[in-house]
Amino acid sequence: MTHTPTQNHLIAALPVPDFERLAPALELVPLPLGEPLFDAASPAEHVYFPTTAVVSLLGDTAGGALAEIAVVGNEGIVGISQLLVGAVAPSRAVVQNAGLAYRLKARVMQQEYNSGGPVLRLMLRYAKVLTSQMEHTAACQRQHSVEQQLCRMLLLSLDRSPSSSLAITQELSATLLGAGREGVMQAAVSLQRAGLISNRRGHIEVLDRSGLKMAVCGCYSAVKAEVDRLFSDIGNVHAAALSV
Repeated sequence: MTHTPTQNHLIAALPVPDFERLAPALELVPLPLGEPLFDAASPAEHVYFPTTAVVSLLGDTAGGALAEIAVVGNEGIVGISQLLVGAVAPSRAVVQNAGLAYRLKARVMQQEYNSGGPVLRLMLRYAKVLTSQMEHTAACQRQHSVEQQLCRMLLLSLDRSPSSSLAITQELSATLLGAGREGVMQAAVSLQRAGLISNRRGHIEVLDRSGLKMAVCGCYSAVKAEVDRLFSDIGNVHAAALSV
């Protein structure tokens, strides 16, 4: 299967001159399940543009544990918050679903930020979308059931994955949701009994995506709408530019 950087939607949205300048510096790398990409204790050496991988951004909870605050896939970039002054920075980034990504040295991206050109403007717009997702996730963890949170996590991951099967263990699910393993197990059993998923050891197969959307809270649609709006706005700007 041919793999290209433009399988990542942010890269595909770059103006042609900016893409051609950055393309030689983009390196295709595999991202294995569970691999940490950065943590708050050390500066990020690279930023990542996932194409088939899905990455969870983790933040500290009030109890001192880690929980997922956002998910990034082929719509975004991992590591942007480490480079932007004043941005909400996750404590850690961990691969939630194995796959591929293009990585770029952080110093190269920092140079793009400093230049104040189209790359910076695009990344700032995405950072706003990512921050909105973090806010919705935090609210979801306080207000909604573990079952609804699991539905949200599965749907957001599916939107960013080429497959309906997610290689994710109950232990990882519990960590991402900031919930106990028993609670996540009960939620998974409930969804399986409803015929929405098939939960095998280390894998969750989504059988009824429409059913998941019926069971999920409104946080999922709010996050999805923000991402859709970002690329719709970008597309409208490009179309206007081409018509001039």
